[in-house]
Amino acid sequence: MNATIEILGKELAIDADGNLVNLEDWNEEIAKAIAKEEGIEELTQKHWQVINFMRKVFAEKEDSPSIRKLTKESGVDTKELYALFPKGPAKKAARIAGLPKPKGCI
Repeated sequence: MNATIEILGKELAIDADGNLVNLEDWNEEIAKAIAKEEGIEELTQKHWQVINFMRKVFAEKEDSPSIRKLTKESGVDTKELYALFPKGPAKKAARIAGLPKPKGCI
């Protein structure tokens, strides 16, 4: 059985990494609440650019993009990714995007 987390008054199933299990549980308000938990007070347009890119790639490939793919294809470079999502941008961005942790992340 999966663990749960309460976000905005809803009990949501999460996996061992703390990411949402059900993609349909995600919406922008949930993303903002998860971002706050991750220490990101406000999601800027650049945050959303990364989040939406991750969700698009996941919808196509059923896997969250790696940091390499993010820096090459999302329009946000490595330095900026680390500024937006400190301490593990691909992992943190995937969690905020309501996606599983990318396979390459530790």
